[in-house]
Amino acid sequence: MAAEGLYKDRGSKFLAFAEHIADENEAKSRIAWYKKKYHDARHVCYAYRLGENLWRTKDDGEPHGTAGLPILRTIDANKLDNVLVVVVRYFGGTLLGTGGLMVAYREAAKAALENYK
Repeated sequence: MAAEGLYKDRGSKFLAFAEHIADENEAKSRIAWYKKKYHDARHVCYAYRLGENLWRTKDDGEPHGTAGLPILRTIDANKLDNVLVVVVRYFGGTLLGTGGLMVAYREAAKAALENYK
């Protein structure tokens, strides 16, 4: 079961989920599951880490580097491994700018990871 977190900013909701993954195939399977479950969301962004040299990020339509990388940095700041963090964004009508997006994705990931430990 995934640990959950929530971050809100100017009408946008960022639902975050953190869960253990064993390998890249499991990560891909879980990401597909989130995309299907939250098909009505504007963005389904993620990052995962599997060991020192295997990691992936996805901004899913957000400006480059504003979603997946902040999520990965949050994983790394917590010194976690074999973990997937998915952040689902429901757009609230107000653009947050690149700085605002980076904060939002980082804080959403942080909230989920606090419940993951």
